[in-house]
Amino acid sequence: MTRALDAEALRTEFPALDQQVHGHRLVYLDNAATTQKPRAVLDALMHYYSSDNANVHRGIHELSRRATDAYEGARARVAEWIGAPDPSGVIWTRGTTEALNLLAHSWGAELQPGDEILVSLLEHHSNLVPWQMLAAYSGAILRYLEIDDEGHWITDELESLVGPRTRIAALSHVSNALGTVNPIDEVVKTLRARSSARIVLDGAQAVPHLPVNVVALDVDAYAFSGHKMCAPTGIGALWVRPTLLAEMQPWQGGGEMISEVERDHSTWAELPHRFEAGTPNIAGAIGLGAAIDWLADFDRAEILKHEQSLSGRLIDGLDAIGARVFGPTDRTRRSGVVSFLLEQAHPHDISTILDTRGVAVRAGHHCAQLVMKRYCVPATARASFYLYNTEDDVDRLLEALDEVRSIFG
Repeated sequence: MTRALDAEALRTEFPALDQQVHGHRLVYLDNAATTQKPRAVLDALMHYYSSDNANVHRGIHELSRRATDAYEGARARVAEWIGAPDPSGVIWTRGTTEALNLLAHSWGAELQPGDEILVSLLEHHSNLVPWQMLAAYSGAILRYLEIDDEGHWITDELESLVGPRTRIAALSHVSNALGTVNPIDEVVKTLRARSSARIVLDGAQAVPHLPVNVVALDVDAYAFSGHKMCAPTGIGALWVRPTLLAEMQPWQGGGEMISEVERDHSTWAELPHRFEAGTPNIAGAIGLGAAIDWLADFDRAEILKHEQSLSGRLIDGLDAIGARVFGPTDRTRRSGVVSFLLEQAHPHDISTILDTRGVAVRAGHHCAQLVMKRYCVPATARASFYLYNTEDDVDRLLEALDEVRSIFG
């Protein structure tokens, strides 16, 4: 049965939220960077380390069996969470960044000079720099899908950007800097009609907040991080379409990923283990499985609706004080991310002063420097919401911003 989303009640399940910072109740609004962890996840980590701590797959003893069951059970939960039909298509990674680097390394081996890689101006550096490095190495050409003044992709340009030399399209599902929920269906249809490109989505800002089904999206790969959805840091997942995954070569060698090792060659383990060299982040995977179990009690569409309501409340308040707000004006096309500027104060000063009031926001370029350059700003302040944030959190932020304005005049 779906659990009602009562943000105020949920706060009690997150120990980190039950504290004061500089003498004020913590208002945590940096969820696009990382989320807090519910007690259910912390308990799962403690249980593993206190009762089941052993390496996976290689041991016959009871602790190894229990650890392996929990580890592979978490993989199955990830597959279910993103609508993947088979857990063997899910590769454990350290997060979105490692997942995208894995793909660039593997898919890049097939690129020829003059081949094209489509990216967008909205991309986080983790879905841009690996492709820049690949282009420099292979002689491929980067093509950019531009954005308009509200942070929407200019999809009218797609037909001129996509063609028979388009080999890879690496795009964000949701923007971490502007909160734009991108029109993936439209773009994928154009890519499929005009090219044979392999399509990968950076889902770091989507999977925690809205329903995701990789089959329905018709993409070839999907990457996301656990720490943005109540799981530990250092764990994430990459799903790859099974027919493509079977053709991909390992990108790291060592234990676990081999079948047979001879003097002059080795053969590889079955999928997905050939992509998981060495001892994995067992506890992280178990923690991610526990986070999914906890989040599965809620309707993800309701999570997004809740976050959009909070971001709308904040935007109204920012408009009232004359702040500059970045991103879509259509609030149904944005997530719970609000980037803004006050004319009087630098974003770093805003964040510093807010911190003295117990309000945590992000300030900087958000690993999206091309977005900042598009709007001719060095940085923004960014508030980002999750299911445990409340209207009172928004009001506390706005009250603290009044103090910022009073300080800077």
